[in-house]
Amino acid sequence: MADWTFWWLLAGAAVAVELLTGTFYLLMLGIGMAAGALAAHAGASMTAQVVAAAIVGGGAVAGWHVARRRRIVDGLPGNNMDFDAGERVHVDAWTADNTSTVRYRGTVWTAVPAGGTPQGTGPHCVRQVDGSRLVVEKI
Repeated sequence: MADWTFWWLLAGAAVAVELLTGTFYLLMLGIGMAAGALAAHAGASMTAQVVAAAIVGGGAVAGWHVARRRRIVDGLPGNNMDFDAGERVHVDAWTADNTSTVRYRGTVWTAVPAGGTPQGTGPHCVRQVDGSRLVVEKI
């Protein structure tokens, strides 16, 4: 098998796994593997191919991590759940630890009140997604 074939298969596998898991970092590593394939097409040695893949893939991962961290630190929306802000959910009851379970997008989520204190039951608006929790406020 030619070196470039190996690199393209690895890049394709990384992209396929990324599509199944949703981790954007695997896409960045796939870009690095594509750089290794291009280096193989150019006739570079295996060492040069690995170095090209590591520099491009590692650089892409590091760049994405820094860009993502800046968005989170600056408080700007930027995660993959931004589209949830403004959506409506219905809160039936709050528990003693100020959480509730709500159905949203076909599954059960844990909801926490914005500001930390529940403001009653009924319709609520999703303010943001915090990990696997919906931060909601009363409408």
